[in-house]
Amino acid sequence: MLALLRGVSRSFYVSIRLLPAPLRRPIAVAYLLARATDTLADTAELPSSERRDKLDTLAAAIDGRLGGRDGIASLVASFAPLQSDAAERDLIVALPFCLSWLEELERADRDDVRQVLRHITRGQALDIERFAPGGAAQALASAEQLDEYTYLVAGSVGEFWTDLCFRHLPDFAALPRREMRELGRAYGMGLQLVNILRDAGADLAAGRCYFPSDELAAAGLRPQDILREAHRFEGVWTHWHARAQSRLEQGMRYADAVASRRVRAASALPALVGTRTLALLRLAGPQRLHGSKVKVPRREVRAMMARLAFTLAGRAPLQALFGRLHGRGPYRGWDNPTP
Repeated sequence: MLALLRGVSRSFYVSIRLLPAPLRRPIAVAYLLARATDTLADTAELPSSERRDKLDTLAAAIDGRLGGRDGIASLVASFAPLQSDAAERDLIVALPFCLSWLEELERADRDDVRQVLRHITRGQALDIERFAPGGAAQALASAEQLDEYTYLVAGSVGEFWTDLCFRHLPDFAALPRREMRELGRAYGMGLQLVNILRDAGADLAAGRCYFPSDELAAAGLRPQDILREAHRFEGVWTHWHARAQSRLEQGMRYADAVASRRVRAASALPALVGTRTLALLRLAGPQRLHGSKVKVPRREVRAMMARLAFTLAGRAPLQALFGRLHGRGPYRGWDNPTP
C-alpha cells in the first residue's frame, strides 16, 4: 500500500506517514481509490460515454453494489494499458487489492470511505459531462458551480478527515466537531482551487475552463481567448487566487486547533505546500498559463518537513512558516501564538 502511495503522491504520502496508525489505513485506502477514479475519469483516449460508464462501474464496486469481480477485472484490463504514467498504471492494476483493503476496514471507517468516494465520483462525473472533448473550450457557468465541484472532490475530504480524527483520537481538537468540519471543508476546497490555478493552462488547452463564464464575460473574455490574451485574464485569476489563499488560512486555523503535534503537522503540510505554490504562481505572472507546470521543488518540501520536525509542529513556528512561504510576513489571524 505504501509503495503505491509513494508512486502517486509526493506530499500526501508524507502526511499519511505522520499520522497515528489507526488513521493511516482508512485515509490511505480512500486516497488510493480517489486517485484511481480520477485516473479513470481523466483517460482522454476513450470517449466520454465510456469513461462515464466505467466510472459508474468503479463507483458501484467501491460502494459494495457490484457483485462478483468480472466488472473490475474488465475495467483493469481495458484501462491499465492506456496509462502512460507507470505509477498510475500500477494503481489501476492494483484496484482489486484496494477494494479488498476497503472491505477489511472497520465498519464505521469503511462507511466513511464509501461516503466520501460518492462525493468524489459525483464531482468527477460532472467533469465528464461538462467538458466534452474536442471543440472550443467550455467554462463553468458560475461561482456556484465551481464551489460545488471543489466541495465534491476535495471539501468532502476535509469533512472525512475530521470525522475519522474525532472517532479515533481522544481530545482531537480544541474546537467543536461542527466547526472543525466547516474549516476542513473550506480547507479542502482551497487545496482544489490551488490545483485549478496551477493547472489552468493545461486545462484550457484541453478544453476545460473552471473559471466562471459570467466572470470571464465581465472581463470581455471567452474561455478560448484566455491563452491568447492572458493579461486580460489576470483580474479573474487574481480573484480566485485570493479565494484559495483565504481557504488555506482556514486550513491553518484547522491545524492550529489540533491537539496532537503529529496530526497537526500532517494537517498543516498541504497548506504549507499550497501557499508556496500560490506564491510561485503569483511570481510567474501571466506566463504561468504557458510552459511547464509550476511546482514546489522537492528540496523546499524537504525543508518544510525538516522545519516541522525541528519545531515539533509548534503553533507559533507553523504560523511564521506559513506567512514566510506566502511571502507576506507572519499570518496574524491566530488567537494562540504559543507552541
